[in-house]
Amino acid sequence: RSEDIIPFAKQVGFPVLVRPSHVLGGRGMYIVYDEPGLASLGPIPASEEAPVLVDQFLEDAFEYDLDAVCDGENLYIGGILQHIEAAGIHSGDSAAVFPPYKSTPQILEQMQDWAHKLALALNVRGLMNIQFAAKDDQLYLIEVNPRASRTVPFISKTSGVDLIECAVRIWEGEDLVKQGLVNAKTKRAMGTCKTGWAVKEAVFSFDRFSNVDPALGPEMRSTGESIGLGKSFGEAFAKSQISSGNRLPVKGKVFVSVNKKDRMTILQVVKKLVELGFTIAATKGTATFLFEQGILCEVMQKVHEGHPNITDYLQSRQISLVINTPMGFRAHSSDDEIRSMTMRMKIPYTTTTSAAIAAVEAIQYLQKKQVVVRELTS
Repeated sequence: RSEDIIPFAKQVGFPVLVRPSHVLGGRGMYIVYDEPGLASLGPIPASEEAPVLVDQFLEDAFEYDLDAVCDGENLYIGGILQHIEAAGIHSGDSAAVFPPYKSTPQILEQMQDWAHKLALALNVRGLMNIQFAAKDDQLYLIEVNPRASRTVPFISKTSGVDLIECAVRIWEGEDLVKQGLVNAKTKRAMGTCKTGWAVKEAVFSFDRFSNVDPALGPEMRSTGESIGLGKSFGEAFAKSQISSGNRLPVKGKVFVSVNKKDRMTILQVVKKLVELGFTIAATKGTATFLFEQGILCEVMQKVHEGHPNITDYLQSRQISLVINTPMGFRAHSSDDEIRSMTMRMKIPYTTTTSAAIAAVEAIQYLQKKQVVVRELTS
């Protein structure tokens, strides 16, 4: 029973990640912020053979994917991807940027050092994927997989070095020094993005399921991936959104409805959107906060507050972009309806503040009307 987990959750400290001991694709994993949220989970199957794990959840941490090959002594890191969505979104659903766009040299160096030590300790000969998280300049190790990951093709294509070929040559007896990838003295090297910036974006099929809430979480929901390349992060992210069917607007009205913990973060996003010529609409709580910060915006009613409400404006296509962040395991039903309507009308939307920040940079690039094709080097 979920109430049996409460003492353990208190011991770990909210928010917590509740998950079965053996899962695939994040199935059955939940981020829980408080005791009522835990109670709302209902019965959770568990046994001595398959226990339920309660982990501390690193809220507002950034996640990283590192793909590498090791020959038993030397390590070649194809690249490090930084997830654009904060930790808590499944890695297969999160947009990710290569090279990392918001990280310190110290954290990047620490990841490389840990990767080398882990590869040697685990006696890896071939491919390896590591997932890290960083918060407040503290690095955390999430998991190590001595195998290829879904990001290997992405890293290979954008870095110009085929990691699969590297691994096969290692198995055939040719170490990384002989392959010309690693210096015999340093024993470690890392690839670079040949096009400047590359963004991997998840592709979803929410538009085929009208009653599905598109809010993202620990359980993987994407059905494909796309890529955007550019000389700047904004260019790469803009192209990744176009290729994934979430084309961002360059003018119009932006609807904003975020939970309380996201309001200060979203404030800078709204200010930038106003500078770029957008008008702002918001629900009462968000609008009051923005007004207190000196930003005037149109107030729109939620679904249960009568008509006209936000869904009416969405249906009439008076909204160009939606920024809506849910709170906790179960968002309010009105927020569910907002996101579902946005999806059905094919209006671009973000459900995390980090994606909203990235969207602003992309919109700045798109407003210049200078979209160019970038050539792949391999």
